[in-house]
Amino acid sequence: MKITIAPDSYKGSLSANDAAKTIERAIKSTLTDAQTFLKPMADGGEGTLDTLIKTLNGQKVFLKCKGPLGEEIETYYGIIEEDTAVIEIANICGLTLVPFDKRNPEKTTTYGIGETIEHAVNNGFKKIIIGLGGSATNDGGYGMLRALGVKGLDINNQSLSFFAKDLYALNQLDWRYLNPDLKDVTITVANDVSNPLCGQNGASFIYGEQKGGTIKQIEKLDQALLNFARIVEHFTHTAYDHNEGAGAAGGLGFALRVIGATLTPGAKLIGKRIKLDSSIISSDLVITGEGKSDKQTLHGKAPIYVSQLAKEYKKPIILISGSVENNHKELTKNFTSVFSILNAPLPIEEAMFHAEELLYNQVVQIMQLIKLNI
Repeated sequence: MKITIAPDSYKGSLSANDAAKTIERAIKSTLTDAQTFLKPMADGGEGTLDTLIKTLNGQKVFLKCKGPLGEEIETYYGIIEEDTAVIEIANICGLTLVPFDKRNPEKTTTYGIGETIEHAVNNGFKKIIIGLGGSATNDGGYGMLRALGVKGLDINNQSLSFFAKDLYALNQLDWRYLNPDLKDVTITVANDVSNPLCGQNGASFIYGEQKGGTIKQIEKLDQALLNFARIVEHFTHTAYDHNEGAGAAGGLGFALRVIGATLTPGAKLIGKRIKLDSSIISSDLVITGEGKSDKQTLHGKAPIYVSQLAKEYKKPIILISGSVENNHKELTKNFTSVFSILNAPLPIEEAMFHAEELLYNQVVQIMQLIKLNI
């Protein structure tokens, strides 16, 4: 029996690569003759970079840049296929890099993203993939543009800093020193959300609270981003703020579109890079999973993309996740069968701590059932 194993990460517990290896061990403990193909997945969020590096035998490039609070941090980006740099937002301005007591979207920045892009460009990379998810920021990518040479000016023509709060005073942008080498670089963004920049479904209102924003801050930031978008539009003569995905990563998707990036569904981009379709075509069964599966899974997350490919090639697919919310059977319609790794009521901390053991045991049970029908 040939089985493709293509899980996303079980956030906070198992990386996609570790989850795939755990599933493989469980399969081979029961179906000793099974042939497995490990295709750990990601959708642009946390873990995308490491998934690509491990799957495609990439390398890490270490550098120092500004973190989400403007402090200096040491981070890395990846090199895959020799000519492509991969940057993960969560590694540079991610929410997990900001302590709970310091989470305030007005005081965060994407400046380090711009620094990392410049580092890759200066090292000769003409292709860049950016995993866009898990940010602590809400500056619309203004910080990134500042690092790439764009100056923000207030009404008195005084230069502004590079935090989200600086958008409140932004009156104009000076584009004269934008890095000219960017025009020769192809930037592809792996994105897992479709929100516009502003409005009730925009970056501030949908994601601002989880980044520490108060209702008052969220309303102010939304208006600041709208003003920022109009100032950008004055220079580019193009309105990018309503583009699908412009509101991703606190509006960083918007600024990336402004410098010529193409936004694409993250799971689809990753799937193509790791040749997931070829693996599924040659398999008898597909297994995927993630930390929590619910209705959000259906909107661009990795498991639903794996499911779409499995259905296209008429292969059965099993979803095995940390927890499952399937009240209206939305998941049942998209997977051959759906399982949670939980075998008893457990506090979430305990379940996450024992995720590897729980996943292994559940896969063994499923394989024993399959073995009876082979």
